[in-house]
Amino acid sequence: MTLSPVSIQDAYAPTGICFGCGASGHGLRLKSFPQPDGTVVCRFTPSPEHQAFPGVLNGGIIGTVLDCHMNNAAAWFLMQRDREERLPSTVTAEFTVKLKRPTPFPAETMTTARIVESEGDRVVVEAEMVTAGKVTATGRGVFIRVHEGHPAYQRW
Repeated sequence: MTLSPVSIQDAYAPTGICFGCGASGHGLRLKSFPQPDGTVVCRFTPSPEHQAFPGVLNGGIIGTVLDCHMNNAAAWFLMQRDREERLPSTVTAEFTVKLKRPTPFPAETMTTARIVESEGDRVVVEAEMVTAGKVTATGRGVFIRVHEGHPAYQRW
C-alpha cells in the first residue's frame, strides 16, 4: 500500500507534544495517512523498549497507537466533513482495545482506522492492527470535537 506523502501530524501539528503522535523524540512519533477510500492508515515500527517481554509488543503501546491514530482519523473526518481548513481539536471520550493475539516484535504494525458513526461533534472510530499478516489488536473509540474554553482546544 502506498501512503500519501504527508501525514495528518506533519501537515497540521508538526510541533505537537503528544507521546503517541507528537514530534517528541521520546514518544512514538506516529504518522496517520488518509486514504482515498476514507480510511486512515498508520505504519509503526516499534523500538526494543516497547516490548512487554522479549519478542512481544507491550499492550500499553498498542493502546496508545490505537488511541492516537483513531483520534487523528476522527479529527481528519470532521475537517473534511465540515470543509474546514484547520484540523479541529478532538479528545478521546472513551476507547476500548481488544488484544487478539501477541503482537510480535520486531515487526512493523499497520493500523487502519475507519469512521463508523458520526453525529455533530461526536465521531466513533474502529481500528484494526495487523502485524506479520495477522490481526493482533482492534480498537473502538469515541472522539469529541472540543471548543474554546476546553484545555485541549487548539493544542495541535
